[in-house]
Amino acid sequence: MVRLATDVGGTFTDLIAYDEETGQITFAKTLTTTEDQSVGVLNTISDACETSSLDLAAVDFFVHGGTTVINAITEWKGVKTALVTTRGFRDVLEIGRGNRPDLYNLKAKTPPPYIPRRYRLEVTERLDGQGNIVTPLVETEVADVADICRDAGVEAIAVVFLHSYIDDRHEVRCADLLRSLLPGVMVSTSSQISQQWREYERTSTAVLNAYVQPVIDQYFRSLESRLTETGIDCPLYAMQSNGGVATFENVRLQPLTLVESGPSGGIAGAVRIGQAIGAPDVLSLDVGGTTAKCSLIRNGRPQIASEYKLEWSRFSPGYTVQVPVVDIVEIGAGGGSIAWMDEAGHLHVGPESAGSTPGPVCYGRGGVSPTITDAKLVIGILDPENFANGQMALDVASARIAFQPIANALKCSVEEAASAVISIAEANMINALKLVTVQRGHDPRDLSLVVTGGAGPLLAA
Repeated sequence: MVRLATDVGGTFTDLIAYDEETGQITFAKTLTTTEDQSVGVLNTISDACETSSLDLAAVDFFVHGGTTVINAITEWKGVKTALVTTRGFRDVLEIGRGNRPDLYNLKAKTPPPYIPRRYRLEVTERLDGQGNIVTPLVETEVADVADICRDAGVEAIAVVFLHSYIDDRHEVRCADLLRSLLPGVMVSTSSQISQQWREYERTSTAVLNAYVQPVIDQYFRSLESRLTETGIDCPLYAMQSNGGVATFENVRLQPLTLVESGPSGGIAGAVRIGQAIGAPDVLSLDVGGTTAKCSLIRNGRPQIASEYKLEWSRFSPGYTVQVPVVDIVEIGAGGGSIAWMDEAGHLHVGPESAGSTPGPVCYGRGGVSPTITDAKLVIGILDPENFANGQMALDVASARIAFQPIANALKCSVEEAASAVISIAEANMINALKLVTVQRGHDPRDLSLVVTGGAGPLLAA
């Protein structure tokens, strides 16, 4: 029987299959199809069938990881969403917390909420801190909310009531009414995904879950249908942010549990590798096309954070979500990260990535900005004729031309400019590794470095 896994990244979509009877391992890699990522998944399966005679009828386990959820959130590509909450609490989402991400940073700004105030709607209801009903839910007001959402073309609704982590009867009743009044509109409650206290964190979690739910529901339905058409007839699972898996059906209801789906798969793999080589203390480095992820594994167990902050930085507190996530430090540095000069003449690498479309300049897909991949090609590390098992021929001349402006600005050769870009990228990754080791009191010399990702081995040494 065959175990099959696929992963969608910002640049490439990967497949690995393992035949438990023969021990054969099959790999496939294609460019990610950004418009519909499920197409890229099917492309890798098709390639594996053609090049390695993969028997899809023998597949008895399928798991899928990727960046679909995080991309939809960070690129603001969710749906029009409304929030229904307890009267008097509509502004909790925007007020957030008063904590600055960096105490003395006067340039820090709170990011805008994903739901504007006009779609944050209140209804009368109230439970006390023990879950006792103080004010019953006024169902006529729920009907008024439904009318507003219908007229506004809302596609998803998050229901968040005070103290529903103790007793969710009002949330459930409100959600049932909204579903009956608004067929086709997805409604999710805060208690459905988080039963933890703290109004802001629970509201933020429910809102982001609702914001991406229709997108993820459509994606996984499409992927499931296409996998079935190819002949895969087995349970289908998705990699969750905590390092475990869940069925497609469950993640369609709780898509926010996939916020770090792809990176958590790399860390789960690093744990297994550590077990196999007798190294329970592991420093994991996963470098893809867009980001580099670092995580510390002690005694064969990764650290799990009960809260996760999306887009947190020194300048922004980001968005808090109450879902368990493997403790990851992530920076915008990967094979597709773009090198650029600022107005002061300083060289930077990332966080913007060329992705798969258009991709690095050397891919010949219309990219014009030099990337780390182009830099590695220019200095002779990458083989232009045998990249991705010979699937792509890399254009060395175009990569050199792309680095010429940086070379001119730095008054050096093209090769030196490319080396400078690589040095900056590596320095950024080293700083990220320090955040999970030295700055937390761990000596890196006590750890085994396990490297994953398409660009990881290219940079780790």
